[in-house]
Amino acid sequence: MSRTLTLYPAIDLRGGFAVRLERGDPSRETRYDADPVARARAFVAAGARALHVVDLDGAFGTGENHAALRAICAAVDVPVQTGGGIRSSNDVQARLDAGAHAVVIGTLLVERPDDARELFERFGERIVAGIDARGERVATRGWLTQVGVTRDELVDSVASWGAQRIVYTEIARDGMGGGYDVAALAHVAGIAEVRITASGGASTLDDLRALRDATPANVDAAIVGRALYEGTLDLAQAVAALT
Repeated sequence: MSRTLTLYPAIDLRGGFAVRLERGDPSRETRYDADPVARARAFVAAGARALHVVDLDGAFGTGENHAALRAICAAVDVPVQTGGGIRSSNDVQARLDAGAHAVVIGTLLVERPDDARELFERFGERIVAGIDARGERVATRGWLTQVGVTRDELVDSVASWGAQRIVYTEIARDGMGGGYDVAALAHVAGIAEVRITASGGASTLDDLRALRDATPANVDAAIVGRALYEGTLDLAQAVAALT
């Protein structure tokens, strides 16, 4: 029997709207919904068992979408994982107070590793490590800054700090609909004993099946975004096929 994948429909918030970006480029935005709460409800009605909500304004340092996050969390009865602009323990607590089940930290892992380690110690599995890379090079601050630490070094580090889950994004694939980089995901999954959520590039159900079939068992979840908004992937069908 094939293993299951937990699907996380993505809601990326910018200026109160649900949007998608190509390769994380803020100048290449497609705006979809003025009512992200309605979108969240629709995803859950279609069978989603969790949601992934990103505050792009927080990530880019251009504002915040806390009210929208709070409204989404109040409107659905599934866990909401959120990230974007998390720079301190107060930021984490604010997202949890808004109703989020888990908080993804990325930039903090690189810029203030001691603080990141403390967050894993304090909040446990409610902190998820977000590692975004172009090949082996890690990018932070909404993917605008490339840093010196390599992908593999960072995966090894966060595992040693107590991370139980990593959201791994191959930036070159994100928002492009070319499928996941299964080779990179399989490689990352083999570095440490942590669970991996794949992000970046799904367009069809076949992309999700390829992810499931070509990666180790600890790759057990996937984030899907543009494909759901543009109709190349039917969420209900995907949930039925993969769970």
